[in-house]
Amino acid sequence: MFQKVLATFGSGGARIDARLLDRTAAPGRPLHGEVLLLGGEVDQEIKGLGVTLLARVQVPGGRTEDLPFGSQHLVGSEVIRAGQQIRVPFEVPLPWETPVTSVYAKPLTGMAVGVRAELDLAAAVSDPFDADAVAIEPLPAQKRILDALSRLGFTFREAVLEQGRVDGARQQLPFFQEIRFTPSPRFASIFSQVAVTFLTSAERTDVVLEVTKRVRVSKTGGFGGRGQDFLGMFTMKPDVNWEKQLEDWLDLLARPRGIFD
Repeated sequence: MFQKVLATFGSGGARIDARLLDRTAAPGRPLHGEVLLLGGEVDQEIKGLGVTLLARVQVPGGRTEDLPFGSQHLVGSEVIRAGQQIRVPFEVPLPWETPVTSVYAKPLTGMAVGVRAELDLAAAVSDPFDADAVAIEPLPAQKRILDALSRLGFTFREAVLEQGRVDGARQQLPFFQEIRFTPSPRFASIFSQVAVTFLTSAERTDVVLEVTKRVRVSKTGGFGGRGQDFLGMFTMKPDVNWEKQLEDWLDLLARPRGIFD
């Protein structure tokens, strides 16, 4: 009886151990793994077993929260015997807007995206399970934009996830990713930052560019262009020189736009 009481409160009860089988993944593709279900010291009833996709997102107020953005139910109500071991494979479809966490096997600073296994035990308090980080590489269309910025001399600074929506864009998830770059020497005196957001679906990839202009001082000593942000949106198309497309748009933004610029 004492062992059953301990199992009810998580001591000596069933446990799970999850691992990913894919070294890397990509948006819109399935993620494969398995969960090892380990029976405890007594038989226990399982109400459910599943895996959840989590992302660490900046929410209003300056806080960060781990928000779910996908899940897969694996096992329903069953009984796991004492000492029993069961391997449960899983295949979780990654949303097309899943954030990129790695480029050419190099992790992006600021990203925390992973998979967490969750065990629901009947009449028990389940222990929390930490998420296993997922290396999500960009799709070919996304790589074209990142490569183009790199060739133009822009250097990666950080990546963040922000809760909210991009105005005027087709968006599925309740948050979006910004991959932020330090401008090339050519634009360093004009722009303080260039950020890229990918909004991808099965049919298309939209690229949102947010460019922040530096504070400029007028000849009379006043300030102009107070850190203004400019948004540009492009839909990826084949046979387009994206390096030239981006450079032309940045050149246009860099031109004086008022008496103080």
